[in-house]
Amino acid sequence: MTRADASTEIPLAPSDLAKTLGALIASGWVSRPVAAELRANAAKRIAAGEPLVKGVLGIENTVLPQLENAVLAGHDIILLGERGQAKTRLIRGLVDLLDEWLPIVEGSEIHDDPTQPVSRFAREQVAALGDETPVAWVHRSERYGEKLATPDTSIADLIGEVDPIKVAEGRYLSDELTLHYGLVPRVNRGIFAINELPDLAERIQVGLLNVLEERDVQIRGFKVRLPLDIVLVATANPEDYTNRGRIITPLKDRFGAQIRTHYPEETSLEVEIMRQEADLDTCGLPLVVPEYLAETIAELSQLARRSPMLNQRSGVSVRLTIANYETVVANATRRALIQGEAVVVPRVSDLAAVVASTQGKVEVEAMEEGREAELIAALVAAAILTVYRRRVTLDDPQAVVDAFEDEAVAHTGDDLKVEDYLETLASLPALEPEARKIAGGDCSPAELAAALEFLLEGLHLTKRLNKDSTGARALYRRRR
Repeated sequence: MTRADASTEIPLAPSDLAKTLGALIASGWVSRPVAAELRANAAKRIAAGEPLVKGVLGIENTVLPQLENAVLAGHDIILLGERGQAKTRLIRGLVDLLDEWLPIVEGSEIHDDPTQPVSRFAREQVAALGDETPVAWVHRSERYGEKLATPDTSIADLIGEVDPIKVAEGRYLSDELTLHYGLVPRVNRGIFAINELPDLAERIQVGLLNVLEERDVQIRGFKVRLPLDIVLVATANPEDYTNRGRIITPLKDRFGAQIRTHYPEETSLEVEIMRQEADLDTCGLPLVVPEYLAETIAELSQLARRSPMLNQRSGVSVRLTIANYETVVANATRRALIQGEAVVVPRVSDLAAVVASTQGKVEVEAMEEGREAELIAALVAAAILTVYRRRVTLDDPQAVVDAFEDEAVAHTGDDLKVEDYLETLASLPALEPEARKIAGGDCSPAELAAALEFLLEGLHLTKRLNKDSTGARALYRRRR
């Protein structure tokens, strides 16, 4: 439900950490499997009342308890859910449960444990140097590997392949040192994630069976056994089981836990996620997004997930909500720059811009093809009406409607100035008390203008006013 943050900066290891195998043993450091490491650190968080994965909202009572159980049980995990349900964020959040620093045999490509080396390089180092074997320390961020499954992914990508350069240098093909390790061995003693697992060719999925069950890899028929220590986590979309591919039964059986993710169940929660994740830049201008408008943007996604006119098998991502929020703010920013306004305040008319940010993120049913813009406009109107009914109670509805006697009209549009709305209020004074109530009493002229537009649209959608519209421009008048 959120965007995954990836830091590229790796901190330097503290200078007081052991530099040799002898010093490491003398320090009392004890090797433990990755699953045990995750379990111990997860237990500390749970006991302290902290969330297992930080920054993911709306899953505290549903997904997180299942994830906690899986980690405490030491299971490999598959997260099953539609797009935009924070599956990748959840996986990347597990990295914080690893110890911050891990000792390895210096120069090892697969993070060999200095006390239990598995690669030939590390075994020879320890055999030759003993307690003087150099030790390096890797940060937890270097113990995570991620691969987006694609049909062209090969066993060489995941497991490894013979390195022709090493052969050309004179090594024998039977020499283990000729191997170039793939992604899986390179995150030995860490977490490896495969996104969209069903997209992986079935013959490649077979290659993961040993990793999950026997915890070793076999490369190109070599008599090489690498007993890897890896926690494997995967994601999949339910639609993919039948549409683009499937997870082979033996592989699916080897995952200890399958956890179903979901979208935010409440509009208020979607608003919170939207505000947390949106990347907003108003070019230095202050920004005020009215609560009713933010709620409308979130409500649009909620309604889209229930719409029979949209394909629900692929889901309606939270990324849609975030993109729409950013688009509405961008449209309001553009107006503020053109009009020379001092503050950015989005209005209902700015919602017309979400057609561009919505069309690529929803899939309409076959019978509705070619009507994308019309369907989105209908969803926007339904979202406005839902929020209007939830938030607005007019003190004297008839007085507001009567203000439009004698051919009085009100113009709105995403290109109109704030002053134009103030002139409308001056000519239709019965609207001002209701607009101020929506805006929250002590408000700026820009906020009052936005509230007036929301009021007018609500009056139209509740069939109290007529509306003539062209694009983001609209004219409201009394019903006849």
